[in-house]
Amino acid sequence: MTQARVIGALRDIPALQWDALHDGRNPFVSHAFLAGLEQHGVLRPRYGWTPQHLALWDGDTLVAAAPGYLKTNSHGEFVFDHAWAHAYAQHGRDYFPKWLCAVPYTPVTGPRLLARDDASRRALLAAAIALARATGASSAHVNFHAEPEDAVFGAEWLSRIDVQYHWRNVADWNNFGDFLSAMDHKHRKNIRQERAKVGTAGIVFRTLHGDEASEADLAAMHGFYLRTFAEYGNTPALTLEFLRHLAQAMPRQLVIFLAQRGGDAIAGALCLRGGDTLYGRYWGASEQLPGLHFETCYYQGIDYCLREGLRRFEPGAQGEHKLARGFLPALVRSRHWIADPTFAEAIGAWCAQESDAVRRYAAMLSAHSPFRSPEPMQ
Repeated sequence: MTQARVIGALRDIPALQWDALHDGRNPFVSHAFLAGLEQHGVLRPRYGWTPQHLALWDGDTLVAAAPGYLKTNSHGEFVFDHAWAHAYAQHGRDYFPKWLCAVPYTPVTGPRLLARDDASRRALLAAAIALARATGASSAHVNFHAEPEDAVFGAEWLSRIDVQYHWRNVADWNNFGDFLSAMDHKHRKNIRQERAKVGTAGIVFRTLHGDEASEADLAAMHGFYLRTFAEYGNTPALTLEFLRHLAQAMPRQLVIFLAQRGGDAIAGALCLRGGDTLYGRYWGASEQLPGLHFETCYYQGIDYCLREGLRRFEPGAQGEHKLARGFLPALVRSRHWIADPTFAEAIGAWCAQESDAVRRYAAMLSAHSPFRSPEPMQ
């Protein structure tokens, strides 16, 4: 008989047991990544994140787990439910706290219900609902879950979808020239011009894995990240200590592209590498030069994937401008359990309408593919 427990710190679960529940292809659900967020100042209660991980135990053996957090706001989630919170407030109700199964600050699809069989995954969902009821949470949510996990959610878990833009090596391209040759003339010419502007400006790039990055490299990348958040008036959560942790604990999964001119770093992009996918997470620059953003965030990543034999590149949430550069629309998913039946019914209707609109939007985007032979939407 398994027993469900709520764990307030991931360090209280042995890393080997946690990581035995997933295949290791998605770096964000690894114990090193998630525990590092907690131990190096990224997750703070004042930012709205309090760890409440779900774990199913059979004696001393972990048989299923889900990264979970009690949330007092929607900061850093990338599945937007502000309208729901507003509706609760209009009716004199509290939407927060809520319970969330997700990877903080990471809009990346991956496994969320870590288990070896669907029965254990369903047990995790039942435990999530029980936890929400016991703590008085308005709701429970699972963000950016993998598509195969859809099958274990019951009808009480409302479905939402959204669009991201992903690059896939669908034609076994060997180099960037092969990739460009699949595009129509207009888009191929535009990308060549953008890359040429960066080269003309005297920019060269260094590609660094975690075990190749110096302290100065890590500090430069963190500084670029802080600059981007300051420019947009957002609160930065990533700490330099966490970046150092990634370099040490996940040395070949951390990938940094640093743009240099005259020996000085002027821009950088921070990525993580999975089994067959590169994930772009953060970027920043100390100078604004034509084409620098596209080269640092997109073209360097595509080049890396082609060199390393990776099949996919997911450069982050949102951004229609990615379409013209070879990143095609892909659907991402989330599920939502609402405790109040009246709100659940209203939100369910809202979600259905939203999903119809998202699918129409994605189809429209697919019709504007830059490739001569468009691939189907993912």
